[in-house]
Parts: sequence; C-alpha cells; structure tokens
Amino acid sequence: MYWLLVGTGAVCVTVMGALGLAGVTRGWVPSLGRGTVLRPRLWGAGALMSAAGLGSFMFLGPLASGGLDVNFYVPLVGMAVNFAGLGLQTLARRPGRTPGPPPASTTTVA
Repeated sequence: MYWLLVGTGAVCVTVMGALGLAGVTRGWVPSLGRGTVLRPRLWGAGALMSAAGLGSFMFLGPLASGGLDVNFYVPLVGMAVNFAGLGLQTLARRPGRTPGPPPASTTTVA
C-alpha cells in the first residue's frame, strides 16, 4: 500500500510540475482553467512552486522512508511553499494593473 501512495503522489507532482513548466515556457494552461486564467505565465510559476512544495511535503514528511532523518520543519516549509504557489495561481486569475490616463498637465498654453 505504501508504494501505491508513493507512486500516486509522484505522478500527481510530476503532472503538476509539467503543467507549470508548460505555463511558464509556452503560456499554455489546461482547458479546464483556460477561461479564467488571465496571466498564464504567472499561473505556471505558481504551479511549479506548488508542485515543489507539495513534493517536498509529501516525500520528506508523511511518505518519507523509515531511514530518512529529516528535520521536523522541512515538511512544514514545503507546505508553506505549496500555499504560496496556490496564492500565485490565484493572483494569475485576477487582472493586472492597467495603465491609467496620462497625468493632466499643470502648464497652460497661452
């Protein structure tokens, strides 16, 4: 059962990382989220960050092998990185700053 969980986790993290890499390099987003993502490169960076954080959490935390001696805080930092990546993906769904109208001139033409 352990190897089934490790294999499933590895496949999920790999797919998430591949989708993030496609978003960063090509600006491609999967069709399920394509309509709502306004900044695909930021979404891809968030997906890569989330995959790295989730992978470090899973494989250095609950799914770590018995002989691996890891600090208690390393999986928690991985989960924090995962949440930061999810935050970037959320920001990718919001519109960016748009340039406003040019400032009004204070000089008058005579």
